[in-house]
Amino acid sequence: MKKFNTSPLSGMQELLPTEQAVFDQLKQNISDVYHHYGFLSIETPIIERTDILLAKAGGDTEKQIYMVSKTAESADSADQALRFDHTVPLARYVVEHNNDLAFPFQVTQINRNFRGERAQKGRFREFYQCDCDIIGRENLPIAYDAKVIACIYDALSTFNLPKMLIRISNRKVLAGFLKALNLEENGGEIAGIIDHAEKVPQEKSEAALRELGLTDEQVNKIVNFMFIRGTYDEVEAKLADNLGDQIELLREGLDELKQVFGILSAKPEIGEKVIVDLMIIRGLDYYTGTVYETFLQDYREIGSISSGGRYENLASNFTDQKFPGVGGSIGLTRLFFVLNEYNLLPKTQAEAKPVDYCVLPMSNNEIDFAMKVASTLRAEGKSVDVDFDMRKLGSRLNRAGKLADYAIVVGDQESLSHEVEIKNLTTGEKTKRSF
Repeated sequence: MKKFNTSPLSGMQELLPTEQAVFDQLKQNISDVYHHYGFLSIETPIIERTDILLAKAGGDTEKQIYMVSKTAESADSADQALRFDHTVPLARYVVEHNNDLAFPFQVTQINRNFRGERAQKGRFREFYQCDCDIIGRENLPIAYDAKVIACIYDALSTFNLPKMLIRISNRKVLAGFLKALNLEENGGEIAGIIDHAEKVPQEKSEAALRELGLTDEQVNKIVNFMFIRGTYDEVEAKLADNLGDQIELLREGLDELKQVFGILSAKPEIGEKVIVDLMIIRGLDYYTGTVYETFLQDYREIGSISSGGRYENLASNFTDQKFPGVGGSIGLTRLFFVLNEYNLLPKTQAEAKPVDYCVLPMSNNEIDFAMKVASTLRAEGKSVDVDFDMRKLGSRLNRAGKLADYAIVVGDQESLSHEVEIKNLTTGEKTKRSF
């Protein structure tokens, strides 16, 4: 018989039932918060037309798209591909259905996406993203940027994570800064260098800037720029010192940043957990204004646990109408992995069993009553497994201990009296109940 490699493909998550139960609960917690904020749920197809995805892919993402082909001679000529995020398909969705949508359109998508990244620890090629987006028609007030960030923060708060830090910036501030230095033509390359600066030594970032032909003075100004952080007032003052009279060139970005920072910092539950940080750029080309990332202050090596931003022109390839938007995303697959690695999963969820009750009839004669017990508990909203395998009781209780919080053994006496003993499989405590 041929031997098959039964391990999942590299970069694909596969969980045991107890782990999956925790993952599903975290996903549900996020969905509940999005719903409470007024976001409507949709699903877009996993497979999209290649030209739709490539229209706004940009950066490294274009190289990571999985092409889908049944008839094409090669993947390069395939006209279909797996989506790499929810945002580009959302732009297509809004254009297609705009006459039936109420704007601002507040929408959430929680589903799998695919990127052909190099598989490594904590990086996945198939992963769940939990997105919330707000799309306007013609215009969208900047206050919605703060709403999305606050919603993401509240969703992450259901994880009981330690010391979250929200780092926000605005792409217009960088654009105005580069205009002041006459470096607009190098904007994309410089943004990419800043976006990766936190992951490499400073010398490497400086060398990359010099490779673009920048002078030492320009390199020094860019390095000083990307290390500016603090409250809005502190950042504005540092920029003024750095650019002198040219500060008006980034006024629009600063005004937007001031409003978003003001709304967030005024929320008691967020308060000092939000800062302006000009190193936050976000690599995807479609971001045009507000950008943000969320970190755990004591676990910075984990990297960003959520991110997002404002996009003014995402649908411009598909329509002449203007649909500005802002969105945020929690990469749940990666976040679950790193939280598990650092033992940071919520304890009550990590210790929970997939099933509430396991009912064990001792013979075929007790099956009818066992089913009645299960039906009653299910009607009360409990999850119940009935074990029909009549092997030794010890083995069945051992199985129940791996699956459920409680066990109910049903013998002939229980069937006659309609009273059972419920055993807590964690504490051993026993209680009686009639059915």
